[in-house]
Amino acid sequence: QVQLVESGGGLVQAGGSMTLSCVASGLAFDTYTMGWFRQAPGKEREFVASNGWDGDNAYYGDAVLGRFTVSRDNAKNTVYLQLKNLKPEDTAVYYCAAPKLPRAFSRSMQYSFYGHWGQGTQVTVSS
Repeated sequence: QVQLVESGGGLVQAGGSMTLSCVASGLAFDTYTMGWFRQAPGKEREFVASNGWDGDNAYYGDAVLGRFTVSRDNAKNTVYLQLKNLKPEDTAVYYCAAPKLPRAFSRSMQYSFYGHWGQGTQVTVSS
């Protein structure tokens, strides 16, 4: 059974930084692309970033490009999302996700690509 557990969220002032972590279990982590999405109240879940299984490839959503960085440590079964220059509009619940199949990446910006989700971690950015 695949389990994804996010941590690292909290309250931060605008312009600040934080790093989210997601620990995965129940899958061959080093063969799976990992993704990050976010959902603000009253809005649809939005793609944030994805990282290929070998860490060499990444996609970013337009809203976070240049401010957020996704990375992974396959030895620790962990994917990270570094958030910098945070804005109030970044306030959301951030979710880690793993796809339905290993060794796939090209559709990793799409919600339907993913079959496993974490419980989410709240990020609140105050102005």
